[in-house]
Amino acid sequence: MPAGAGRHGLPQGRRLCWLLCAVALKFCHAEAPVREDKQSVSTSNLQCWLVEEFVVAEECAPCSYFQAKTIPECSSTGYVEKITCSSSKRSELKSCRSAVMEQQLFWKFEGAVVVVAMVFACLVIVRQRLLDRKALEKVRKQMEST
Repeated sequence: MPAGAGRHGLPQGRRLCWLLCAVALKFCHAEAPVREDKQSVSTSNLQCWLVEEFVVAEECAPCSYFQAKTIPECSSTGYVEKITCSSSKRSELKSCRSAVMEQQLFWKFEGAVVVVAMVFACLVIVRQRLLDRKALEKVRKQMEST
């Protein structure tokens, strides 16, 4: 087993890289919006806003705890808006994404990018110091042998 290898046979730097990639992927999947794909073609089962023009009656607002548990539209994003369809004049609720939520997600992403950049900068510094130490040791051994 090479020097510096862990119990899995990978060098510690490479294991750390894999760990950070796994965390980043987990973070991205956790923040990805959930889409509900409708398999039915029948327009009677479809929500009216999928097949016709609509007007937003109430702007995007956060769901209450009760709404989040009882209204399926609240479960995917936690925000809902009330719409009125033009042709059928039906009022329905539609899941939406608020500007505040988008801003929070953006800053979480930016923070994760900064943290990952700092971790890799530290890894570069540690690796450079290790290589410098090895080079100095090699020069010292050459000078001792002459």
